[in-house]
Amino acid sequence: MGIKIKIKIITLVISILVISACSNNNSKPEKEMEHSTMGQDMEEMHHDMMEGHMSHDEVVMLNDSTGENELKIPSMLERDDGEGVVYTVRAQKGKTEIFDGTESITYGYNGPFLGPMLRFDKGDKVKIRTINELDEETTFHWHGLEVAGDVDGGPHDALKPGEEKVIEFEVAQEASTLWFHPHPEGKTAEQVYNGLAGLIYIEDDNSKSLGLPNDYGKNDIPLIFQDRTFDDRKQLNYSAAMNEDGTIGDTLLINGTVNPKLSVNKEKVRLRLLNGSNARNYTFKLNTGDSFVQIATDGGFLNEPFTLKEVTLTPSERAEIVVDFSQLNSENDLALINEDGSVLLPFEVSDKSGVISRIPGEMNDFSLTEEEMDLPVTKKVELFGMMDMVEINGKKFDPDRIDFTQQQGVTEVWEIYNKPDMMGGMIHPFHIHGAQFKIISRDGKAPPENERGWKDSFSIKPDERVKIAIQFKHKGVFMFHCHILEHEDNGMMGQVKVE
Repeated sequence: MGIKIKIKIITLVISILVISACSNNNSKPEKEMEHSTMGQDMEEMHHDMMEGHMSHDEVVMLNDSTGENELKIPSMLERDDGEGVVYTVRAQKGKTEIFDGTESITYGYNGPFLGPMLRFDKGDKVKIRTINELDEETTFHWHGLEVAGDVDGGPHDALKPGEEKVIEFEVAQEASTLWFHPHPEGKTAEQVYNGLAGLIYIEDDNSKSLGLPNDYGKNDIPLIFQDRTFDDRKQLNYSAAMNEDGTIGDTLLINGTVNPKLSVNKEKVRLRLLNGSNARNYTFKLNTGDSFVQIATDGGFLNEPFTLKEVTLTPSERAEIVVDFSQLNSENDLALINEDGSVLLPFEVSDKSGVISRIPGEMNDFSLTEEEMDLPVTKKVELFGMMDMVEINGKKFDPDRIDFTQQQGVTEVWEIYNKPDMMGGMIHPFHIHGAQFKIISRDGKAPPENERGWKDSFSIKPDERVKIAIQFKHKGVFMFHCHILEHEDNGMMGQVKVE
């Protein structure tokens, strides 16, 4: 449905409500004042809806990347001295020269903007010292990591300015690309917008044996996509840019780089895509129409590489793809683009041949068992609303309310439904903390092949029903929510207690 049609529908609804109100007027002055106020309120709601994103089918386009700046690669965080796998992660405020000659006020982990990459091996016993050096409360949420509730970093685990906390856990999940970001109640969107986001790589024996591109920053490239709006002073002015229905900007940053390009050799290059935006969805494809290969979902490798020409990611979703630049015609401009044709990341291909790597035919043994498929639905989640009028199962988030309980180690089937509103509704990205899960079906049909792997987030369209099989390996209280960060902050979130 186009935006013009939606405007007409909203206008018609408002007109009916106002006429109805006026027809009930009993001529008393105070009633006239009430109706006048109602009309004003409806006009304000009309304006707010016009400023919203409707169903996200028509949003502001991104400016094309000019390719003038080489893509920055997040550093690998050095482990602390001593025995074991020990890291220190600090949330900080600083200044960053995103645009030449201008310093912007930003947030970051162990630096002024964004964060480093933390590398774990399956089986590692990890200790992380988290320190809040901001002048406001924050948390450290390990998105996609299977950990206990008191380690997860949800809104219950807020650290005040100057506070620190040491967390410990054992890495028991398979190779994957995860990330970390803040999760304080009501402040997540702004803190992520200002720059708090970092990467986690998990490796295991399988990932090391596959022969995939794995030279970090050379042919194994993390790509954190975040759209932003800068004010006339080139600042990240969240209060000015904020939209209750999801803040969307016209300027793309990849790994914090504006107008980026990526220089590559003629070889297979592994791109780890992360949609780190507050609200924007991306459909990634090559401007030449060439295909690439997807090898992994949020939580691990696909069983087999899947060849496709585009992949769509909603906020917080990840996908690993391999582009073979030795097989592409690089004489003309070559770039990763969005569905609308916006140039996201130009590639500059050298004449050099790179490292020989391969894409094996078999990468994993992921399976959805008949037993899991036959399980009854035990939990139903209904997403509804827009702007600040969002809810799950008719309720807004209450930190003192437990919405579901589930037994540790027991697989259950959840059904998530995106209930349309009067304007048709919008896509919601749905995320569950503390576990990786399997998508059983979308509207009763098997999920697409590139979703047949471990997931912790997925998109759900208006009037769509998605069934998932989920097992929590650890106890604690975990969030489930829409990952449009403004919706999360506005209360589109619930809690499951694992006992």
